[in-house]
Amino acid sequence: MVNVRAAESPSSQGLGQSQGQQAWLLPLFVGSGCAALIYEIVWFQSLQLVVGASAVSLGVLLATFMGGMCLGSIAFPFLVPRRWHPLKVYAALELLIGLMAIAILFFLPSIEALYVGMFAHGNAGSNGQILAGYSQANVWLRAGVAGMCLLPPTVLMGATLPAISRWFESNRQGAYQTGLFCTANIIGAVIGCLAASFYLLRLYDMVVATYAAVAINVTVAAIGLIASHWLAYDRSGWHGDKQDLLSSRSMTLGKCSVYVAIALSGFAALGAEVVWTRELSLLLGASVYTFSLILAVFLVALGIGSSVGAGWARRSTQPALAFATCQLGAAFGVAWAAWMMAHSLPYWPIDASLSQSPWHTFQLDIVRVAWAVFPAALFWGCSFPLALSAAANHQDPAKLVAGVYAANTLGAIGGAIGTSWFAIPMIGIQHTHQLLLASLLLSAGCLVFLTCAKGHLASRLGLGLAACGLVVTAISIPKPPVGLAAYGRFLITWTSDLPDFLYAGDGLSASIAVSEMAGGIRNFHVSGKVVASSEPQDMRLQRLLGHLPALMCEEPKSVLIVGCGAGVTAGSFVVHPSIERIVICEIEPLIPQAAGEYFASYNHSIISDPRLEIVLDDARHFMLTTDEKFDIITSDPIHPWVKGAAALYSKEYFDLCREHLKPGGIATQWVPLYESSLDAVKSEVATFFESFPEGTIWANDDVDGGYDLVMLGQAGVTHFDLDAIASRLARDDHARVYESLAEVGLNDVLALAKNYGGSKPELAEWLSDAVVNTDRNLRLQYSAGWALNSYTERYIRASMQPYIKYPEQLFSGRPMELNALKYWIERQASEELRLK
Repeated sequence: MVNVRAAESPSSQGLGQSQGQQAWLLPLFVGSGCAALIYEIVWFQSLQLVVGASAVSLGVLLATFMGGMCLGSIAFPFLVPRRWHPLKVYAALELLIGLMAIAILFFLPSIEALYVGMFAHGNAGSNGQILAGYSQANVWLRAGVAGMCLLPPTVLMGATLPAISRWFESNRQGAYQTGLFCTANIIGAVIGCLAASFYLLRLYDMVVATYAAVAINVTVAAIGLIASHWLAYDRSGWHGDKQDLLSSRSMTLGKCSVYVAIALSGFAALGAEVVWTRELSLLLGASVYTFSLILAVFLVALGIGSSVGAGWARRSTQPALAFATCQLGAAFGVAWAAWMMAHSLPYWPIDASLSQSPWHTFQLDIVRVAWAVFPAALFWGCSFPLALSAAANHQDPAKLVAGVYAANTLGAIGGAIGTSWFAIPMIGIQHTHQLLLASLLLSAGCLVFLTCAKGHLASRLGLGLAACGLVVTAISIPKPPVGLAAYGRFLITWTSDLPDFLYAGDGLSASIAVSEMAGGIRNFHVSGKVVASSEPQDMRLQRLLGHLPALMCEEPKSVLIVGCGAGVTAGSFVVHPSIERIVICEIEPLIPQAAGEYFASYNHSIISDPRLEIVLDDARHFMLTTDEKFDIITSDPIHPWVKGAAALYSKEYFDLCREHLKPGGIATQWVPLYESSLDAVKSEVATFFESFPEGTIWANDDVDGGYDLVMLGQAGVTHFDLDAIASRLARDDHARVYESLAEVGLNDVLALAKNYGGSKPELAEWLSDAVVNTDRNLRLQYSAGWALNSYTERYIRASMQPYIKYPEQLFSGRPMELNALKYWIERQASEELRLK
């Protein structure tokens, strides 16, 4: 039951402080929220470079971050006496958070070295196995690193709301005031989210972003300390520790149900955010900007809901009933979002490629995100202040806020981890929506039947009828269209001519599909885009990534492939007789399964080859934690505009590849020219040349010009001997290699050599303004994301061509073939120069 005494004074002020005085404190929470979101983005980006970017690693980071805030909230009222001035405590917390952030910035390299030293080296295993890449021990090691870095500052962050709540009483007025402070904090979070993604990390780096957040912490702490001298802390409204102790132990069934309800609400909110981010990233493109806009819109709705809920909590005499209404409203919002993402948003008549500026696209993206997620997020925002009001009692306000906040956060952790690790890959997005809706109905049921006072039968009947309607709605929640997983933001251009879908599935980290066109062409779709296909141009690129290094490397025996895709690149090594070991690193378990079943005729049945081992982990993390070296490392990751992918285009990553090459070993790297910009391509090429100064470029042009590139670097001097390679291709044991090349139009060694596209000395002038992509300055994902809908591949290729000269030191062979090759390369360069 609701404590009536706690609700008797709706107009009382917090411990002698006027509302005007308390309003001056709201900007402090704006600053606090802004800094916290900047830190969250920076820390997650930094720590993914250490523990990996797999779904398991991301789950560990999220659980640690939110778990730390939960621990801080719970511990604060027990560790910090109430007699201490709240503003002084708050200022100390903000200052300590800033100091922790600086410590993370400087000590993360040492923590990474410690982690690598503790990790089980040589974790590759034997051929023919599929390894998870994250045993229970490995997960605990990742959690250890996450805990060392994230727990100290997040525990302090979690303590800030209970600290400031001591200005207020544990009643409806206190719930109202706490709700306003939550709104201020969320406003700050929105500012921090957008500032980090659209300004600090796009134009600067993680060091600058960290110091900007630290400056905000210091400013907030200074203002808090100054304000504490002219805002006296009046304890006259408090009746002593004994009463607090007794009230904190009085956990009635009704009060317990409030905690259960807010936990279920948190479970549904974070679970829904995971599902919606997955679906909306398909629709909008999975760039860093898309993720930031989704989070910002979600937070804006929460902030508006929090302010509405605060006012509702102050006026309502039955806050538990109002809380239950919000849970049903959120359930309606979940159903609304499921229907909109399945039957409405994918078919809005929007062709992203027509946009003249990313800002135009962002405006449409905000509208589409808000159309889907705003209703549910609004009701979730209302829920927290109403839960505070429903659980209010004459006790330390910090304990009230801490209890409700901790229950909500624990539920949120369960929702995020349970949805991403289990629900989506096991039951799919459609049934995950139904699970989330059911949890909200259960939350409302706890409140309606256990905490509503007598005399509100009509209200309970109304809520019951609404719940029955939602049950019917839940049963009919639709599946997302397969075309969304296949073509993402371009689904609207395919609606009249969709191919036959042979397979579709939702995995741990991606939604995938396999389609077949009318002409028999098969496409492999991952997260709304075609990542591999049997199209001639794609087959040529995939075979080039494999055969080129295998033919230039003397008797290669071991190979590491970064990214499975359709398995065509990995399958290229199957036909080379010297290969003894093939390792594929892939973070999505569904991809190798689909590649083995639907692309076996194109990838030489690589998935069933006994020499193969599949490591289900981030390739960067795999190389960071293994001592094994390879003759060939070929990297065919997803586009650099995809959030997190730029880490596989950084100098540190390329250095890691070089360290894991045997003497004379070769590394190849795919560089797309389409869906990119000149600045992004220059950055990728210049960064590769930083690690492989003797590296070379090999072009995969289509009939109209540029398409994509293959960067090739060697642990030693690179040499292309036409005679030696031609002799090898003529041998009986290389007959299948020759056939594999001939299938993609590379009928002889000269056809292979004609793909030469430049080297560092030739392109030095072209690369003069390039920005090297480093771990602390992953601006590539921001510059590439800015050009997500840009198709200037022919212009980019044409801009390179005039600088290319015939490399006398690279090629050797018979004079007639060398002269023909020289004539071809120089003619291509002169033609492009004339066109320019």
